[in-house]
Amino acid sequence: MTNRKIEYWVIPPQADGEFVAQMEEVLETYGKPPNPTCPVLCMDEQPVQLLKETRTPIAATAQHGKRVDYEYERAGTANIFMFAEPLAGWRDVAVRESKTRLDWATEMARLLEGRYARCPKVILVCDNSNTHTKGAFYETFVPSRARQLVRRIQFCHTPKHGSWLNIAENELSSLTRQCVAGRRFGNIATLRKETAAWSSDINSTQRGVDWQMKISDARCKLKSVYPKIKL
Repeated sequence: MTNRKIEYWVIPPQADGEFVAQMEEVLETYGKPPNPTCPVLCMDEQPVQLLKETRTPIAATAQHGKRVDYEYERAGTANIFMFAEPLAGWRDVAVRESKTRLDWATEMARLLEGRYARCPKVILVCDNSNTHTKGAFYETFVPSRARQLVRRIQFCHTPKHGSWLNIAENELSSLTRQCVAGRRFGNIATLRKETAAWSSDINSTQRGVDWQMKISDARCKLKSVYPKIKL
């Protein structure tokens, strides 16, 4: 029997009206012109395994690269929150010990009361996780503060099996390849330092996001996900 390599994909559903409705809402959101009073903010997250070295690595030389022992010690996990404002070419990476509703609400509040303090409304593109809810703010802050934050967020959820529609997922993938993959981080402080350096470097170049797909493209290229209407 011939062994065939298995490739993992996010396979969209067939003829799913709910998927289509949420997909088109996201695409329409990306197609809006820049609005400083109502920016589009995308967010995604991923866990990271913390690993400590059991032996001191040998520094790189002209003849050899840095040498690290195979053995390591597990040091728990951390969670990376990626925030990206595609039209501004801006990213923000937050590293926390966990990915609870409190963690998410705390990071969102930091941005709403910091970078977006003067914005009446922020459109948030994210998945429909049970940690990304308005209720999370009320579980984290007193009602008056929670309400002030919630009223300024307009959720735009990506559909289930449609995470590729989230620009923050692409940015998270870049962070993983360029900063995290193949490296060992023994503690959260080091991971925060390195990911902060990555976002600072990327932001300094003002690298924008050239999102090509529009609703008209989706209706042509993704016909299988649209319900068939009998006329």
